[in-house]
Amino acid sequence: METTRRHFLKVAGLAGAGLATLGLAACATPSKGQNGDAGSGGTSSTDTHSTTTGNAGGMTWQEMDAHHEAGIKAFPAPTEGKGAQPLEPRIENGVKVFELTCKKVQWEVEPGKKVEAWTYNGTVPGPLIRVTEGDRVRVIVKNELDESTAVHWHGVLVENSQDGVPFLTQPPIRPGETYVYEWTAANPGTHMYHSHHNSTKQNGMGLFGPLIIDPKDPGEQNRYNAQKEYLMFLSDGPLGYLLNGKSFPATEPIVAKKGERVRIRMINNGFLYHPMHLHGLTMTVVEKDGYPLPTPFRCDNLSVAPGDRWDVIVEATNPGKWAFHCHVLTHAESEMGMFGLVTVFIVEE
Repeated sequence: METTRRHFLKVAGLAGAGLATLGLAACATPSKGQNGDAGSGGTSSTDTHSTTTGNAGGMTWQEMDAHHEAGIKAFPAPTEGKGAQPLEPRIENGVKVFELTCKKVQWEVEPGKKVEAWTYNGTVPGPLIRVTEGDRVRVIVKNELDESTAVHWHGVLVENSQDGVPFLTQPPIRPGETYVYEWTAANPGTHMYHSHHNSTKQNGMGLFGPLIIDPKDPGEQNRYNAQKEYLMFLSDGPLGYLLNGKSFPATEPIVAKKGERVRIRMINNGFLYHPMHLHGLTMTVVEKDGYPLPTPFRCDNLSVAPGDRWDVIVEATNPGKWAFHCHVLTHAESEMGMFGLVTVFIVEE
């Protein structure tokens, strides 16, 4: 995921536009008809990219084209902060110990646009917790918010007392308190963690992160023979439509050499359905919620429901720059250009 903007421009053959051109894409007007769009589940988002069409706002077609071009040329646009980075544990008597701090930060979702986010360790998504099947895991959670919270280990088969639902399995973690969770990593797969207290607000503001349990059997750890692996964490709500905590053009491309196999772990912790459509290539869907499918299937448009985790394999067979985006188009493109849940899958010769 370390591909730079310079590398993308080289691959894409785009001449230097610079971030100055992004001012066109960043000055979008408030959304008109974007929130609660048909088929999206009806939950509003505060993303401010307009989704009107035609000349309703007085925009000429030349101006519209300029906005679209500016966003493409800026991609991948640099921003402050990077979410879902691996969190290294310390080992205490054989237990892997992780620390999470719930706190508010100003988070840059696209160049020049910062929003208040409620985070784990200061990033959206929170850091990647990655362990191996059978590991004993301890997570120390410190609450620096001004309201209570809790952490749910979504998809992980923990003991009931560790499930993270206040007043059902534990007391809430009040402001200033620290709470300790401990469980055994029982079931391999792509999972996540998120707040389960005032969760509509707290999840919407950014309290979520990825959690991966690798199989204990070394022979199963790369059962799909993938040369590369990417995470695609989808979210929506008050922070906007975000892919790994960023809105296009601040998202990162997926890059592979021709012939490579790429594993993509898709997670949706938003409120809406996001059918992710990949141009020019085929996804082979191999796992659902961490469980291998008895019969994998192929598609180019995969609907990722709230709470879903899908693992797909993409064979990089077709060289080029392929758009990869949510096909609820009000989550991805307007007259101001592409935004939100959009990235590019680059297949290099």
